[in-house]
Amino acid sequence: MTTFFRTDADLHFPDSDGKPIADNTEQFRWIVLIKENLEILFADQPNVFVAGDLLWFPVKSRLISPVAPDTMVVFGRPKGRRGSYKQWQEDNIAPQVV
Repeated sequence: MTTFFRTDADLHFPDSDGKPIADNTEQFRWIVLIKENLEILFADQPNVFVAGDLLWFPVKSRLISPVAPDTMVVFGRPKGRRGSYKQWQEDNIAPQVV
């Protein structure tokens, strides 16, 4: 499992946008269903990262706001916990499915 540690530079790229999630129960059920089934589908593939509602910073710039897809799949990145997905720290591999 890969672990990513927070540095001073990460203060500009936080793990939360500080905004509450405002989804309804049906939308949340679909998010969980899709994300968990993708986890099962790729369970035996160590280099497929699946996440749900995770901030994605595509570039190291404060001018471009992060997004948090309901679910994302990144082929070529190891499974593991992340506070956010900072693409420049992930071999610059963007999520292929969001």
